[in-house]
Amino acid sequence: MKIRIICIGRLKERFYTEAAAEFTKRLSRCCEIELVELNDERVPADPSPADIERVKRIECGRIADKLAEGEYVIALDPRGKQLSSEELADKLSGLMLSGKSRIAFVIGGSHGLNDDIRRRADAVLSFSKMTFSHQIFRIMLLEQIYRAFKIINGEPYHK
Repeated sequence: MKIRIICIGRLKERFYTEAAAEFTKRLSRCCEIELVELNDERVPADPSPADIERVKRIECGRIADKLAEGEYVIALDPRGKQLSSEELADKLSGLMLSGKSRIAFVIGGSHGLNDDIRRRADAVLSFSKMTFSHQIFRIMLLEQIYRAFKIINGEPYHK
């Protein structure tokens, strides 16, 4: 299985890059994992709703350009469905059993995803109603994908 995480923005702080590298290394034993970092768009200091929509349109256009035909797309959005770790493992396992060999998780920019990406997605997931920085959220996603594979494989992992 190939899993891609397509996201707006780059990890800059060393502790985030080290955490991402560690989970990427762990995941490489379970699947082919790829992080696709796309440039974020500059937002005016006091953006209008039109500015925000323009930024989302541009950033989501960059995301759409990276989505592959036949790829199962999971958009991460606060309005999505919340799953437990076990439910995420069941979801990934079900996708593998149904022949889906390519999955893309999509993380938008600081203003989120637009409706075009949410409509393109095969599933829309939320980790919480809380807001997280994109850097920490990316680490959380990598950790949850790793945890899902540990559950799928019946291997122990701390709770």
